[in-house]
Amino acid sequence: MENGNNFNETLIQAVDEKAQWYDMEELPRILDNYRLLHTCIKVVFDFLVKKALITPDPYKLDKKISDIKSPESTQFVENERSVIMGQRFSDYESTLDFLCNYYKFSVSQLSLGNIKKLVDLNNSITWNSFSANSNKVNTRVLATMVFSARQSSDALTASMLNDNLSKASQAQNEINGALKEYTDFQKEWYKAQIRKNVILSANFDANKAYTDPANELQQIKKNFAAGMGKVPFYNELIDEIIQEDQGEKKNELQKKLLSKLNVAAASNKKVEKRIDTKALIMGALQVLGSTPSQIVTIAQKIQENHDVLESEHNSFMDKLKRALRKAFGIAEKPLFYNIIIVDQTTGAKRSEKLNYQTFMTDLATKARRYSSVAQPNSPGYKKIMSMPEEKIAEFVASQISDCNRLMVHLNSLDDFFKSAAAPINKSKIKGLKIDITTLKNSIVKANQQRVEYTSYIEEEAQMKRLGISG
Repeated sequence: MENGNNFNETLIQAVDEKAQWYDMEELPRILDNYRLLHTCIKVVFDFLVKKALITPDPYKLDKKISDIKSPESTQFVENERSVIMGQRFSDYESTLDFLCNYYKFSVSQLSLGNIKKLVDLNNSITWNSFSANSNKVNTRVLATMVFSARQSSDALTASMLNDNLSKASQAQNEINGALKEYTDFQKEWYKAQIRKNVILSANFDANKAYTDPANELQQIKKNFAAGMGKVPFYNELIDEIIQEDQGEKKNELQKKLLSKLNVAAASNKKVEKRIDTKALIMGALQVLGSTPSQIVTIAQKIQENHDVLESEHNSFMDKLKRALRKAFGIAEKPLFYNIIIVDQTTGAKRSEKLNYQTFMTDLATKARRYSSVAQPNSPGYKKIMSMPEEKIAEFVASQISDCNRLMVHLNSLDDFFKSAAAPINKSKIKGLKIDITTLKNSIVKANQQRVEYTSYIEEEAQMKRLGISG
C-alpha cells in the first residue's frame, strides 16, 4: 500500500508538470493555429459573399456563442444553398471567433469532452481535404462554390484565395495532430485526478481496494461522485488505473507511463539540435506573410467607412465638382482625416493629419509585399533568403516597427470613423477592433520569433567571447 501511494504521488507530480508544459507551450500553439485558420476562412467567407454565392446570416450578431458548437451538416435542397451555407458558414466562423478570443486553452478547461467538440468542429469543414467530391456535405458544397467562383476571378484574387486555402489546410493538420497527442495526455490527466481526488481521499479504503482488482473498482465507484463531481465515469480508463495498480505487468506499465510523462527528456532532445538562425528569422518574415488577407479585409472596411462619410457630402455642388474634375482629368484633392493618436505608455494624446489616399496605398503595398514572401518557393522569399542574415534581420525589424506604427493609426482611424459619422449613419460604420486584434496577434508572433532570433545570436556571441563556443 505504501508503494502504491508512492506511485500515486510520483505520477500526480509528473502529470502536473506535463500539464504546466501544455498550458505554457503546446496549447498556445493550438490556439495560434486556430487563429490562423480563423483568419484564412474569413477570406474565403468574404470571397463567397462578394460573389453572391452565400447569404450572410442576418441574425449572426444576435446569436450568443458560449460553447464549442459545430454547424449543421444535414443535406438540403439545392435552391436553398446560398441561405443555408451562409448560415452554416457564419455559425462556423462565429465559433472560431469564440475560440480565438474568449475560450481558455488550458488543461483544466480542455477536457476529453471538449476535445471531442473541437474534433467535431474540425470535421464539419475539412480544409485539409477540401474537395468537391468530399462525403461531408458542408465541405463538398463549399468546395464546389469556391472552385467554380475562382475560375472567374482575377489572378491576384485567385492567388490569395489559394494561399488562404493552403494555410487553412496546414493549420487544420497542425491542430488535428496536436489534439491527437493532447487527447492521450488528457486521458492520463483524467486518471491522475481520480488518483488525487478519489484513491488518495480519506474515504478510500486502500487496504480493501488493493486486495483484488474488483475491490479497487468497487472503492473507486463508491467514492467517485464525491471526489470527481459531475465528471463522466470512463470505464476503460478506470480499468487502466487498476491494471497499473494490480495487473500482472503493473511495474512495466508504471515505468512506461512515467517515461511518457517526462517533460525534461523531450526538452533535452530539442536543446541538442543546433538552431538554424537564418530559418528562424525567415520564419518571422513568413508570419508577416500570413497577414495580407487581414490587411485586405481591414482596407475594405476602411474604404466602406470612407464611402459612408463621403455620402454625407453629396450635395448638387459636390456632384458638380466631381463631374468637372473627372471631365478635365483633374486629380482628386488630397483628403486628410484629423485623427487622435494616444501614447500607450503615457496616455498623452496628440492630433495628426492622416492622408487617406496615401494611407490606403501603403496598405495595398504592404499586402502585396507580405504576400510575395508567404511561401518558401516564391520569388520574393528566395530573393530575401539570398541576402546576408544580418540584412534579413534588419529588414524584418523595420517591417515589424512599421507594422506597429500601422496599428496605432488603425486604432485611431477606427475611433475617428465611429465619432465622425452622422448619427443616422453610425450603424453603417464597420468596426475594425476584431480585425486589428487578429493582425496584432500576427505581428506579436512575428516579433516573438525575431526576439528569439536576436537572443540566440547574442547568446552565441557571448559564448564566443568567453571562449565556450568556436
